[in-house]
Amino acid sequence: MIELLGTRQKHLLKLLLRNKSGMTVEALAQGLAITRTAVRQHLAVLEEEELVKKSESRQTGGRPEHLYVLTQKGSEIFPRHYSWFAKMLLEIVLKELGQTATSERLTAEGERVARQLLGNELENVPAELKLEKLTAVMEEFGYDLNPLIWDAGKRIPVIEANNCVFHDLAKDNPQICSFDIALISTFSGCTVQHESCMATGSHVCRFRLEEHKAE
Repeated sequence: MIELLGTRQKHLLKLLLRNKSGMTVEALAQGLAITRTAVRQHLAVLEEEELVKKSESRQTGGRPEHLYVLTQKGSEIFPRHYSWFAKMLLEIVLKELGQTATSERLTAEGERVARQLLGNELENVPAELKLEKLTAVMEEFGYDLNPLIWDAGKRIPVIEANNCVFHDLAKDNPQICSFDIALISTFSGCTVQHESCMATGSHVCRFRLEEHKAE
């Protein structure tokens, strides 16, 4: 997102980042070395994008002046290194637990998150409604899903994702996929076959759902 902004707008956002209590139009004009009119034009664009907002007014000698602050969305456009930090944590866990135990821990977490998301209200709903909720949850997690694929004669679909939200981790640590498989399986009540994985070079991540076989 920040790459799409102009140089002045980036500088304006950085000024607000460094002045979290807010800045007036006059203070921004001085900081950017441009006119108040130009500042207001930039602020209008950034407000439309929900990157900045008006805060409380500040009394001066004359009329009260609005302070402008970064929104949460505005704060989040600056570079962060979650992927690097997550990779470091995963390496620590792998070193302490080993690959098998790490995979088991991720499976347990996937099951826990699924149960938490299901809640009591979804416990006994039809499978179709669970699948609708499951795909909505996965999209909230950041997956770009294709429409559910229904094989002929099958009542359970295939889920395909065009992206992997854990790709940087999974390409070196396939244990990460245990979390997704466990979440999908527990949420849907189905057995999951992980047929293809982007971390190993496939174009999509494909999860085939199958009904649990009665023992």
